[in-house]
Amino acid sequence: MEKVFPFINSLKSYTGVKFRQDLAAGLVVGVMLIPQGMAYAMIAGLPPVYGLYTAIFPSILYTFFGSSRHVSVGPVAMDSLILFAGVSTIANVGTEQYIIVVVSLTLVVGAIQLAMGFLRLGFIANFLSKPVILGFTFAAAVIISIKQIKYLLKIDPVSATGVFTEFAFYISNLNAVHGSTLLLALSALLILIAGKKWVPKAPTSLLVVIAGVLLSYIFHFDQIGIDLVGAMPSGFPVFAIPEFNALPIKEILPLAFTLALMGFVEIYSIGQRLQSKHKTEYEIDPNRELIGIGLGNVVGSFFRSFPATAGFSRSAVNEGAGAQTGVAALISVMIVIVTLLFLMPVFHYLPEALLGAIIFVAVLGLIDFRIAQNLWNNDKYDFAMLLSSFLGTLVLGIEWGIGVGILLSLLVLVYKTSTPHMAVLGRVEGTIYFRNLDRFDSAIDDAKVSILRFDARLFFANIGSLKSKIEDLVKRKPAMKKLILDAQSISDVDSSGLDGLEDIVRTLSDREIQFHMVNIIGPVRDKLFKSGLSHKIGLERIHDCIDDAIMDRSDKKKLAYQTNAK
Repeated sequence: MEKVFPFINSLKSYTGVKFRQDLAAGLVVGVMLIPQGMAYAMIAGLPPVYGLYTAIFPSILYTFFGSSRHVSVGPVAMDSLILFAGVSTIANVGTEQYIIVVVSLTLVVGAIQLAMGFLRLGFIANFLSKPVILGFTFAAAVIISIKQIKYLLKIDPVSATGVFTEFAFYISNLNAVHGSTLLLALSALLILIAGKKWVPKAPTSLLVVIAGVLLSYIFHFDQIGIDLVGAMPSGFPVFAIPEFNALPIKEILPLAFTLALMGFVEIYSIGQRLQSKHKTEYEIDPNRELIGIGLGNVVGSFFRSFPATAGFSRSAVNEGAGAQTGVAALISVMIVIVTLLFLMPVFHYLPEALLGAIIFVAVLGLIDFRIAQNLWNNDKYDFAMLLSSFLGTLVLGIEWGIGVGILLSLLVLVYKTSTPHMAVLGRVEGTIYFRNLDRFDSAIDDAKVSILRFDARLFFANIGSLKSKIEDLVKRKPAMKKLILDAQSISDVDSSGLDGLEDIVRTLSDREIQFHMVNIIGPVRDKLFKSGLSHKIGLERIHDCIDDAIMDRSDKKKLAYQTNAK
């Protein structure tokens, strides 16, 4: 039962103290969920109440089947934007058909995540590099922020077709700004930013919503031209089977896979970050994460939710407020349900500008310039990936931006595996140690002997790099009589690698240069013997250490005995 329901394990040592901590955290996150859920539903092109629907069943199902005790599941800004960008090309925003497509899409997303979990495909998250995800996130934050300006200024960018043209439209139409709406939005922005800086644990967004509703009711904001959210349905979401007959499968599948993958990457990465503070308490299982969030989306689709995943700000608040188990998430859900049952008429008076301000501040917090600066200082390749992903998403749009990010990740993976690190070694004077000549001034190069350390698995993608490096060494050292390959970092070798090594042995032999190998680990040594390459190299030229290779010391009996050693 614990394998099926990880939640049970967290309750083994449950106490009253832990419940009080869960209660406090659940209440805080619950009041965060109400304005955030409404705001993120607006990003997705849905009525605000759908954000509250999305905060119920996905969170409940994940609590029982997921592996993290701290993530807060529900609507999130980035996935809402991806959803809007994809579905708005299929159905008109604001229509019943749009909602039908979104709900049906949610079921498909959940089914894909479930299938990935059962097939144990959680390792796929490793193929999206962090810089690419960050670049996409930064760009999505900029796009979402720009799209909120229409609520802050009460200007409808009817002629804008892209993020740049939309921003230019606002700049060229500042004379059309609605003064009262702008004043209300600026006040909300100041309060939200101040609250985030000075009292980060306070539910500032909820306080802004409450104040806005009261002021709107007292001063009749609708009569002075400030747009309100308007009437929203009360009550628990009604069970309904998604309508697949109206779903354009060919157009939906790429979007569904994108949302499924992004939702998984988000919940897994956030879960890992929070679990690192509680390493002795529980572990994050990527396949359990897929099953948990997949079930949440599948069941949620029957209650009119849109694709959910973990929100970083809510999850961080949940952990920071002292949450101990998934009970905190269940308490948050109860807050949302109470709101749906009894408090929805109050939100009729909520100004749209306040929801726009909440989104604006929340998504700008996703942009962290310190991360970009660290990448610039530490790894230019990673910074280039972040920048390319960022610009690709801004210029090409959300859907293509994700594709660019995945392509960049794969290209960098191919590049780094095909051009691994290699070091030319020299003996540190007066010692038995050998070090990288480029890093240690005390290491001495020998004109007749070259020692090359290859720091990667040797296979079809990088054997060419090894050949090129050896060819370069031969050209640079015409007096070379011996080349020693230090194989201590070669964890495996495939058939292409074996063929490449045989070519190297033959080429060096033609130039009267001896080829030696040292520090070979067991699995690689086994392949050398089984393929017959060890005999082509010569058993007397396979050694335990570099010194033996330099001095031509070998023990054929020992080598033969160790053929199957691991």
